[in-house]
Amino acid sequence: MYIVEDKGGAIALMLAALLFLGTWPAVLTLLERRGRLPQHTYLDYSLTNLLAAVLIALTFGQIGDSKHNMPNFFTQLSQDNWPSILFAMAGGIVLSLGNLATQYAWAFVGLSVTEIISSSITVVIGTTLNYFLDDRINRAEVLFPGVGCFLVAVCLGSAVHSSNAADNEKKLSGSSTNYKSKTGTNRNQELKVLAEKDVPKDLENGVPRDSDYTLNVEKAKAGTAEFLIELEHRRSIKVLGSNIFIGLGIVFFAGICFSLFSPAFNLATNDQWHTLKPGVPHLVVYTAFFYFSISCFIIGIGLNIWFLYYPVLGLPRSSFKAYLKDWNGRHWALLAGLLCGFGNGFQFMGGQAAGYAAADAVQALPLVSTFWGVLLFGEYRKSSKKTYVLLGSMLSMFVVAVAVLMASSGHRKT
Repeated sequence: MYIVEDKGGAIALMLAALLFLGTWPAVLTLLERRGRLPQHTYLDYSLTNLLAAVLIALTFGQIGDSKHNMPNFFTQLSQDNWPSILFAMAGGIVLSLGNLATQYAWAFVGLSVTEIISSSITVVIGTTLNYFLDDRINRAEVLFPGVGCFLVAVCLGSAVHSSNAADNEKKLSGSSTNYKSKTGTNRNQELKVLAEKDVPKDLENGVPRDSDYTLNVEKAKAGTAEFLIELEHRRSIKVLGSNIFIGLGIVFFAGICFSLFSPAFNLATNDQWHTLKPGVPHLVVYTAFFYFSISCFIIGIGLNIWFLYYPVLGLPRSSFKAYLKDWNGRHWALLAGLLCGFGNGFQFMGGQAAGYAAADAVQALPLVSTFWGVLLFGEYRKSSKKTYVLLGSMLSMFVVAVAVLMASSGHRKT
């Protein structure tokens, strides 16, 4: 079994986890913006997310001989360690609920702001819990200033969102006098009618089947009012005119879920509450991650099959047959599952070596998500100077937060 035993290796794993965990949300957001139903996407994502855990267990968990109190993956499957297994599976449940919630929050609140808010809640609650569960192996004088940096970045992120929303409102209000569809009506009004009208959907590509309803316009440039309006028409989750508190409520729910999964995994691998029988080895990180991912898979598959037939937030009904036929963007959804699975696995491997509080530095993933949001989706394109200044300040503070949390890394005694 491969064990990370040095601080440098742990930091390298955390950096890789940061890249992976910041990228997969952008992939799922891309599919939603292209009109693919989130239920279809999440079912694909769940398959490869579990596959990543299995691959990690069968490789890293089986390399070489078992070590003292650290049996290999197959050896540990037959041991009496159910209390730790239940902690690992509880962590998988809350992570799955959080991931499921964020795929809807991305549409309502935006990729960057969703990741900022949920990550900040995770750091403030989860990192504090992990610090005490880890018997304070991380340096408090470094760790908690890092948490403070995240809070500052959250405030800056909220300011970015407010400023950018004002910019978008200004763009749309300006378009009402000069941007018309070929039907002769304002396009924003048309979209409101479409959002309220029960228009049947083509579940393969997420566009209206009603051939009488067309928006005859050319492809708009990112950052323009035309782009914002076209995006609303094309995406699968319609957000035009929705209550802002719906999106924020979903984000806060996701953040609370995310703040609990790492402490639960910590309890599963280190048994701080002494729930195992005397002489029973603790779950190694690979076995715990395997059980963690199984519960994540069961919840993700079960809820999304339910949502196929009983959708939420105004999405159209689908079916398992329609899902199987929907190959539009499936390879991207499968890639997202691998990225998330390996990202979580690397985070846990690094946390086992350097402390889970320090491993929570990967919650600076908005750095990566914001990069993809700007590059792929044109977020903040053609925004005001104020928005750009706030955006730069937010990203700078996140860089500081990542560095400080990683500098707090300790070394777990084995």
